Amino acid sequence: MIYRHLLPGEEAVFDSLGPITPISYADGLAGGGFHPSRTWVAQRDGQVVARAAWVLPPGAAGGPWLEHFDLTGPPEVGSALLTAAHAALGGPRPFHATLPVDERVLTAARLAGLVPTVERRRFRWSGGRVETPAQPVRPAAGAGEVRALVAGVARPDVLTGSETALAVAGLDLARDPWPWLTGPAAAWHVLADGTGLAGTAGEACWPMLVYLGVLPGAAPGARSSLLAASLGALVAGGAEQVVADVESTLPGLEPAGFHHIRSRLTFVPA
Repeated sequence: MIYRHLLPGEEAVFDSLGPITPISYADGLAGGGFHPSRTWVAQRDGQVVARAAWVLPPGAAGGPWLEHFDLTGPPEVGSALLTAAHAALGGPRPFHATLPVDERVLTAARLAGLVPTVERRRFRWSGGRVETPAQPVRPAAGAGEVRALVAGVARPDVLTGSETALAVAGLDLARDPWPWLTGPAAAWHVLADGTGLAGTAGEACWPMLVYLGVLPGAAPGARSSLLAASLGALVAGGAEQVVADVESTLPGLEPAGFHHIRSRLTFVPA
């Protein structure tokens, strides 16, 4: 068995186990996220039996994460592949496994020193009626107000793109989302009584609800009012689709017209 990273021009070696989705390996290379030095394969007699590709967006300040990992053999082969790659990459890196996933992949990740933490569900809104907020919502006064409110939120209801924010800018989106959500296409929405806030991005890969959190003691309709105000602002700005990520243990976004499109289980180094 040989464990190695790819060389330039070996896209066909990686694709020999089949194409990956939603972004092909070739497109990932062209965009700069994938790179041969961060793409590893296990080969037996020249045949690929396991593969793994780590992503690092161009200009990122943080480290790469494991975006794709699959295998055709026993978990031990996948574990050995990850262990060899970790040694070259400077240590284990987070793995965001798209569900459902082969049990052998999960076992291999654990054997390589990665432990499962949180499952996030991605939702997408693709048009439809936008509710009027039951509670008044206003624009945030500025960074000071946003940061003060975020500090009072124990656990955000919506947190979209946290993996990218950590890798690209080294930011914990749950604790300090303000630097990630700035610029003319970003907006912060605050409940008039100051018990919650939401942050939106109109010019990302997709228009998205990046952050939504409410403070302890907020009224029952606080979450839905922030959701409606955020969605309304994005639609008014021209959004035809909006995405948002929610932890699997929190309520989904179906009541606002969103549909569940993906689940990912995050593994982190033990």
